[in-house]
Amino acid sequence: MSEVLQTCGEAKAAAPAIASAPAARRNAALEAMADALDASHDAVLAANAEDVDSARAEGVSPALVDRLTLTPARLSDMADALRQLVGLTDPVGQVVRGFTLPNGLDVRQVRVPLGVIAMVYEGRPNVTVDAAGLAIKSGNACVLRGSRTAIRSNTALAEVLRGALQSQGLPAEAISLITDTSRDSVKELGRARGLVDLLIPRGGAGLIQSVVEDSSVPVIETGVGNCHVYVDRAADLAKARAIVVNAKTHRPSVCNAAETLLVHRDVAAEFLPDVVDALVEAGVELRGDTTAQELATMGPATPEDWDTEYLDLVMAVRVVEGFDDALGHIAAHGTLHTEAIVTEDRAAARAFVAAVDAAAVMVNASTRFTDGGEFGFGAEIGISTQKLHARGPMALTELTTTKYIVEGDGQVRR
Repeated sequence: MSEVLQTCGEAKAAAPAIASAPAARRNAALEAMADALDASHDAVLAANAEDVDSARAEGVSPALVDRLTLTPARLSDMADALRQLVGLTDPVGQVVRGFTLPNGLDVRQVRVPLGVIAMVYEGRPNVTVDAAGLAIKSGNACVLRGSRTAIRSNTALAEVLRGALQSQGLPAEAISLITDTSRDSVKELGRARGLVDLLIPRGGAGLIQSVVEDSSVPVIETGVGNCHVYVDRAADLAKARAIVVNAKTHRPSVCNAAETLLVHRDVAAEFLPDVVDALVEAGVELRGDTTAQELATMGPATPEDWDTEYLDLVMAVRVVEGFDDALGHIAAHGTLHTEAIVTEDRAAARAFVAAVDAAAVMVNASTRFTDGGEFGFGAEIGISTQKLHARGPMALTELTTTKYIVEGDGQVRR
């Protein structure tokens, strides 16, 4: 049996123990995982340093190296995120709805764990901890398949988390890591139907598309974020400047960073030179259409730029004729992730919210707020850009399904 199938089988066998564990026991496991992470900084950082050195030697971009890099502060944040999960409401056993039928049958729809959740992700070792914590809190087992660039970091983190889980009398196999980082392992994971209940790819467009096309396991698409900020004619330009700079530069390597700036023609001459100066000062390379290049210093945009998720300090800029032109651009080039409008015209804001098809729509706020932690959900397992069964930041509730429980007193159907 291959490593992938063996790992999935072990997780499947461990899943009932996690699903049936009371909330207090799962919370104790999360506390133990956080404590173990705090106590293992040296070992994890040493493994991560090897990954970072290898990535730099291979010429990986600085933005992606940043995603890969762990620091004592980031490890502490990861442990704190696990502790925050402890304080969140347990979704398992929640009654979604309940009613009594005329024949006396009591019907309840109750939240239950999905079973085994598999994750495929690129170069972000923090996902190992986030996914494991969310899985345990929601009563699920998880199978994790990270990238080659982060294999040492992920292995070290998984060993820490598995040991903590075992210390609480729960099976270590409920947090399982696939060490085979070949493309074949992803394909095999996607075909492990019957062993894996849900597969979540988290990474670039190529990874997500290949998983969707090759999998027989149910898949949720996450993360590809060609996000736009539209500065309307009625925008407060000081607000707009701050929002655009934050959306692009706060952390450019993540999916909710803005990749394209759209500016209404009526305010472009006043707004663009100022915001471009601020973006260039922050190290951003700008690529604009002809009108944008006439108003501020930047390079030319190619047709491909409008569809590119840069994940880097690069931004496309277009001057639009008006509101409808901005909507048309977003509809043609957006990835259903996060879109933002900056405007003091409430009617324009309402129209934008109604017309834009995206998991999250921001009004006078940075795209960077599309995040499970920022929404108060705790850590997220990903941001779904599809419509079934979850959309937007996926946290505890989205990692459950439901079952109907029907109680009677001898009723038979006539």
